Amino acid sequence: MALGKYVFMLRNYNMTIFKKLTHSGLAWVWVTVFVLCLDRASKIWAMHALSFYEPKVVLPFLNFTLTFNTGAAFSFLQTASGWQNIFLGGIAFIISVGVLIWLFNSSKKAYWMNIALCLIVGGALGNLWDRILYGHVVDFLSFHWENLYFAIFNIADSAICIGAFMMFVHWIRNK
Repeated sequence: MALGKYVFMLRNYNMTIFKKLTHSGLAWVWVTVFVLCLDRASKIWAMHALSFYEPKVVLPFLNFTLTFNTGAAFSFLQTASGWQNIFLGGIAFIISVGVLIWLFNSSKKAYWMNIALCLIVGGALGNLWDRILYGHVVDFLSFHWENLYFAIFNIADSAICIGAFMMFVHWIRNK
């Protein structure tokens, strides 16, 4: 009889976890998985299809140019001695865990903020994956207007920026 009590408690605990996962912001984690898969696939394609730092013209304002970035956005800390990979990877990991906790405690119905957070986590994990696997982040999207070039970036960076913009819009709308 005691075994039946424990089985019931375990089943009840599992249903509580399942309900929390499907009724919290974690229900939107599929966005994170989508961003991570799209980012990985695009970087693998870029490393196989592109030559290092040789632009491939796609549109008059877009080139695919393979680069490796050991720094942060806009090549910040690019020339540091290597400690920046551990530091930036640690920040990405801590932010990802914090955002997942935030999602766990938020309502599934707060879809705008949940999607924003999932985009940020997907991007952070995509770049963290690169840092762990290669020791640098793979970038290849190069936008420009005539001879004015923006920093080269990737899908993960785009997801982080879109998610941050969505959070900004949310906070402005709800002020």
